[in-house]
Amino acid sequence: MRRNLSLTLLSVGHGCVDVYQGAVASLVPFFVTERAYGYAAVSGVVLAASVLSSVAQPFFGMVTDRRAMPWLLPVSTLVAGVGIALSGVSDSYLVTLTVVAVSGVGVAAYHPESARVARIAGGGSHSAMGWFSLGGNLGFALAPVTVAVVVSAGGLRLTPLLVLPAVVGAALCLPVLRVLETRLSDAAEAPASGEDDRASFVRLSLAVVCRSVAFIGLSTFVSLYATDRMDGGKAAGTAALFLLYVGGAVGSVLGGALADRWDRVRVSRWSYLLTAGSIAGLLFVPGPALYLFVLLTSAGLYIPFSLQVTLGQDYLPSRIGTASGITLGLTVSIGGLISPVIGTIADRTSLQTALAPLILMPVLAWLLFKTLPEPAVPVSEDTAPKGEDTHAEPSPVQPGPR
Repeated sequence: MRRNLSLTLLSVGHGCVDVYQGAVASLVPFFVTERAYGYAAVSGVVLAASVLSSVAQPFFGMVTDRRAMPWLLPVSTLVAGVGIALSGVSDSYLVTLTVVAVSGVGVAAYHPESARVARIAGGGSHSAMGWFSLGGNLGFALAPVTVAVVVSAGGLRLTPLLVLPAVVGAALCLPVLRVLETRLSDAAEAPASGEDDRASFVRLSLAVVCRSVAFIGLSTFVSLYATDRMDGGKAAGTAALFLLYVGGAVGSVLGGALADRWDRVRVSRWSYLLTAGSIAGLLFVPGPALYLFVLLTSAGLYIPFSLQVTLGQDYLPSRIGTASGITLGLTVSIGGLISPVIGTIADRTSLQTALAPLILMPVLAWLLFKTLPEPAVPVSEDTAPKGEDTHAEPSPVQPGPR
């Protein structure tokens, strides 16, 4: 019961942080209408959130490999929220870029350490990591609704109200850290076990980059694309972005369930192959079917998400934090570097033309996954046969800083 409560609180806290990742794309239509930003300009805002995050997450991962820093969870949550809360206060483009970048640093600091804590709380279970990821996906899903409710009421000047999820998320971290205090300390002192498979980790990271380019490209522009295609105004765009994030929530839970039946590599491989077709449908099938393909695309891109996190941790068992920082941070944030390119092409041609190359990204991820082995699954309290003494000796994988 205590474990389930800890995972629930961590998942909700994760959602409170990832609201701010989703909020960046959700604010794009308002920057366009209130400040007359072009495609390239709004891409720069997304880039600001991505660049510092992409650099900082592996750094925070390496730091937490050497020393446990659970206090980062509440502090980084607040930093992420304050940055987005200030994004609408000033009309200055430079100030907007700066505060959004600060929010990205908060997100960067949160994820490596939170993945370590979630792995400990869940006993290394794939399903537990899936539920932890679900919280983040729900945060993404609620971002466009939250931003629309707050900003539509009074414009960008009301963005300071967006700090409230951060306050809630920081408060939820505290009881979890108190409950897990002993386990976090034991994990920090545990010796490394298992050999690193760096070649597989590099190929996995390249696959995550491909996924990132597809997802961030779509999350940045799908709202504007749906608005143009459906002639439904901001409501059509908000609905498309909401479905993009809801599908991610479904995909995360489904990925954990499928991995319990088949191995993670196989599930991820087939998911990417099917996603290539759904992106093509999103871009080229006319009419309201757009929304169905948005949902399918999102689920397909998120089925491998939590599986890639645990795969990275298992490929680098001596560097859990670094692996989490790269799979959750650097490779994911690289997608933001492509957004200005997409925006520039869209300004010169059309948004459909600019987004069409994204179809290739899951195909490349599928090809990379065909080269990956499935690491051995460590025995934990959740996977051991009934009656087996799981406390007789330490688990083969001890989550935590090395």
